Amino acid sequence: MTAKMASSLLKVAVTGLSRCARHSVPSMRALSLTVPVTVSKGVPQSLWKLGRLNHVAIAVPDLEKATALYRDVLGAQVSATVPLPEHGVYTVFVELGNTKLELLHPLGEKSPIAGFLQKNKAGGMHHICIEVDDINAAIVDLKEKKIRLLSPEPRIGAHGKPVMFLHPKDCDGVLVEIEQA
Repeated sequence: MTAKMASSLLKVAVTGLSRCARHSVPSMRALSLTVPVTVSKGVPQSLWKLGRLNHVAIAVPDLEKATALYRDVLGAQVSATVPLPEHGVYTVFVELGNTKLELLHPLGEKSPIAGFLQKNKAGGMHHICIEVDDINAAIVDLKEKKIRLLSPEPRIGAHGKPVMFLHPKDCDGVLVEIEQA
């Protein structure tokens, strides 16, 4: 079938569809403008909202080497290493302008990052962190929606703000951290 024939067939089909019942076929522009409105009408308003992507966390087997890569090779601004014993990690933040990378390295034998690195020797993406405007309302709502949380209460994260991790099996295989904005 030639492109001209296909174009003609499409015109006939659209003309026929537009004559069906009492409905006309909206243009692609009309569809793109009306779909979000229709979808949003079916979504109940929440007491909390997602904000911006705060960071993407990367587990690294060698924190000094990873820090040097981002600072010396790629030219990024990096923070000092900060130990977070309550989370079992050392962290270094890499500033990217619109977000950050968080380099994670195990601190202590019970570090969740140590377990991750045993399974992923070279390291890799560990989690994403998204800001929320009301973490307590988000936690209540997520519990009602049967999203499993990895701790009973929010803990203070690397930025000095409350955080909560959501179970990856409930988030399409991604470990999600929410942080109070």
